[in-house]
Amino acid sequence: MAGQSSRRDFLQATAWGSALAGAGQLGFLAQLPKVSAAEARLAAAKVQFDTGIEPLVQLLEETPRERLLEEVGARVRGGLSYRDLLAALLLAGVRNVQPRPHVGFKFHAVLVVNSAHLASLASPDEHRWLPIFWALDHFKEAQSDDVREGDWTMGAVDEGRVPPASKARAALVEALDKWDVEAADAAIAGLARSAGADEIYELLFRYGARDFRDIGHKAIYVANSRRTLDSIGWQHAEPVLRSLVYALLCHDGTNPATADLEPDRPWRENEARAAALRGQWLDGQPDDAATRELLATLRTASAGEACDQAVALLNRGVAAQSIWDALFAGAGELLVRQTGIVALHAVTSTNALHYAYAASDNDDTRRRLLLQNVAFLPLFRQAMGSRGSVKEWPIESFEPLAVTASGGEAIGEVFAELSRDRQAAASKALAYLQSDAPAAALIDAARLLIFLKGNNSHDYKFSSAVLEDYYHVSPAWRDQYLAANVVQLRGSRGPDNRLVERIRAALSGSVPA
Repeated sequence: MAGQSSRRDFLQATAWGSALAGAGQLGFLAQLPKVSAAEARLAAAKVQFDTGIEPLVQLLEETPRERLLEEVGARVRGGLSYRDLLAALLLAGVRNVQPRPHVGFKFHAVLVVNSAHLASLASPDEHRWLPIFWALDHFKEAQSDDVREGDWTMGAVDEGRVPPASKARAALVEALDKWDVEAADAAIAGLARSAGADEIYELLFRYGARDFRDIGHKAIYVANSRRTLDSIGWQHAEPVLRSLVYALLCHDGTNPATADLEPDRPWRENEARAAALRGQWLDGQPDDAATRELLATLRTASAGEACDQAVALLNRGVAAQSIWDALFAGAGELLVRQTGIVALHAVTSTNALHYAYAASDNDDTRRRLLLQNVAFLPLFRQAMGSRGSVKEWPIESFEPLAVTASGGEAIGEVFAELSRDRQAAASKALAYLQSDAPAAALIDAARLLIFLKGNNSHDYKFSSAVLEDYYHVSPAWRDQYLAANVVQLRGSRGPDNRLVERIRAALSGSVPA
């Protein structure tokens, strides 16, 4: 709590802090029910299904987009809890938005729920409603898109096909291996009613990482769904898990179980590589030279060649953290080399795979997740090549560009520059971070600018991943990592999100100007 207060004081003591506060626009938030950090945490329990939240879900589904924020704002002022709203938002998304033909596009309304929640968790209490209200409006947009594409709605489970508890896990594995949508839907319903969260997600971590279709969105959905369920409660798990399994089985038309398809090869090939890792592979020593060595390989090698080198490094006694440092830094480097949607997902999928790696307690799963992430970065690099030129930019050569101000004003200079010159802003961010100024203040400023300036789901997905992973990167690399990713954040000179004034009015009960 003291750390959060000092960060807030640092910003508010500067002219930049006043600018971030929106010139008083957000002061009304202090009058709303506070959302404490503790409220977002709930002990895990056995998965069960509870329809008690149905009326709120229906409100989100049925209220027109132009009135939803006002309707929900009135309920917040009347005592609606953050957790219930978060739960209803996720459930409305999984029931109304189909993760087809791709696990992306309109389905970001579901994928972004956890990212908005992470932004809320990391914010001062008085700002915690803002990301969720943005996500409410985004849901309505996706719902409309889904209606135009055929108006899909999740149907009831075929109860006649639901296996008994003793057979549910085996039935799910068989269905997932065969890419059998109907059998998998029934099996996950049975498993949701009988198994614990850790058992279910230990299995789904693997299936989320097994193929490169949809540029990492499957792994992202696995991680984000688990994290949101941890906060809203496992009584809501069954429909979320049904949606997740449906998404994991998305493919391009040819059943992957009956064909040798490129997106599936790394997973199959990494089975043997994972088995070849030494028994004590987690007991290695940090090795900065190894991180640099793997980074150099990731720039030019194939997925298989990169994985072979990762295995060799780990068997040489290099710490797994040094491999992760190369992956985090390599993903950020790709974004500078070609700022855009593909490289962005190299960053967010690395965040998701690292979460799954940290959450898993199965040694083979952890081996496979690490190696899959190694394989994915060359695949992202190759996908970028089909979208235009990919410049050469090794992150080790990243040079700082001095800022003329200090303290909070230096942060203002970084984000003002970001609206003019992304590369220069990244270099100024590096200078700031290397000056012993508090990184947390820059992170807080970046997050609040997403609240005020962000206008799409990737603003939330990307920023939540990067600002979290700053602390997962070793100190020797974290400044370069965060500074490189500044290129995809929001500058202070951009226009405000069109929803800012409407959210302010909805939560304060005032009439928009």
